[in-house]
Amino acid sequence: MVVLAPILKISGFYRPPFYLAAEKEIEITSEDEGIIVRGKIDVLVFHPQFWVLVIEAKKAEFSLEAAIPQALVYMLANPDIDKPAYGFVTNGNEFQFLKLTRQGIPQYGRSYPLSIYRGDDIYSTVSGLRRLRELVS
Repeated sequence: MVVLAPILKISGFYRPPFYLAAEKEIEITSEDEGIIVRGKIDVLVFHPQFWVLVIEAKKAEFSLEAAIPQALVYMLANPDIDKPAYGFVTNGNEFQFLKLTRQGIPQYGRSYPLSIYRGDDIYSTVSGLRRLRELVS
């Protein structure tokens, strides 16, 4: 949240119609050089068509891949099947956008991973979030 909160504020997600809510923690584990590392996925719901999943971990980073299936499950729960649902996953260092359509067989696409360590990716992330805010509000 230290990285994500300012990005969401700059992108306009702290104003209606978007609202913050947290869900029960979902634990994920991984082995890092023989040490079991535990993390959790926090879900922040801003709008029925837009979901943000944040992976929090200590001592090691979890790949965005750990959050994508969970994000898709939440996105599939959107009752409006005529409109696409959007997701955004982050582990604090990387960000990835998701889009799910459900006309016929559900299909999803994702952006390439953006990184806070690579060039202007942080600006691309904010720009993408602003565009999503416009699409879903």
